[in-house]
Amino acid sequence: MSKKILIPEMVVITKIIHLRGKRVIIDKDIAELYDVPTKRLNEQVKRNLMRFPKTLCFN
Repeated sequence: MSKKILIPEMVVITKIIHLRGKRVIIDKDIAELYDVPTKRLNEQVKRNLMRFPKTLCFN
């Protein structure tokens, strides 16, 4: 069973930066929002590429 995590909108908005004309959130900040280590977040993205469209992630 997955647990739902509610993150206040203003917390997310403060994590957004503008990079090369795009709005992005750095992996470190996403991991912090979900209270997981950045390493684990990146591992899960690599293991589940089909769940993360190319428009959502970049290297």
